[in-house]
Amino acid sequence: MDTPKSAKELILETLKTKACLKQKVFKSTIEIFQDFKDEAKSLTDDLKAEMDVVDKAVAIDFFEKSDHEFHIKFGGDILVFFMHTNVFEFDQSHGMWNTSYLKEDELRAFCGMINVYNFLADSFKYNRINDVGYLVARLFVNKERHYFVEGKRQLGFLYNDFVNEIITNEKIRKIIESSILYSMDFDLLTPPYEAMKEVSVHDVIQVTNAMNIKTGKRLGFKFQADNDNII
Repeated sequence: MDTPKSAKELILETLKTKACLKQKVFKSTIEIFQDFKDEAKSLTDDLKAEMDVVDKAVAIDFFEKSDHEFHIKFGGDILVFFMHTNVFEFDQSHGMWNTSYLKEDELRAFCGMINVYNFLADSFKYNRINDVGYLVARLFVNKERHYFVEGKRQLGFLYNDFVNEIITNEKIRKIIESSILYSMDFDLLTPPYEAMKEVSVHDVIQVTNAMNIKTGKRLGFKFQADNDNII
């Protein structure tokens, strides 16, 4: 009969598996996020060069904010790419658990996550801290660099083969392009009248320096109100 493991042995066993695994996933996600930065910089350089011939007033820029964040500005929009510093496991109700890929190795369910948010460029330009952004997509990638994307429209169905797909620079480029195209499909909506019919003196004063009345592309409407559901 096997001797039950001590608490110390169980702790060490867990550290050797999950803790080491999470470090591996984190380091891999950092590398992939750097690939996102490189592809975003290359894409914005290409777009800027061609748009300068048409209209130099249309801004297209890349901004590296930190190891875990960068922005792409195109026209009146900004995409914020943010890498979460934690590693996540799929919820037990997630459909991925039904795949043979996870049944063969449950540790494949631990993933790094990269989020993509869409904001109005003026929100950052005028430091409008009350303005809202919208989640366009989020990418999950595991220890074997298998990935899938949750998102809207083509982002939700072009990049969701977690079992077979491995992330590459070419696929990263396509994800960035799809995120830009989705964001460009939506223009600024007028805020609902009822939401704006009253304004304080403080707000009016703030408008002159920080444009403090809240603005967003879909202000007053839930993100899910778009026709396509998040996958």
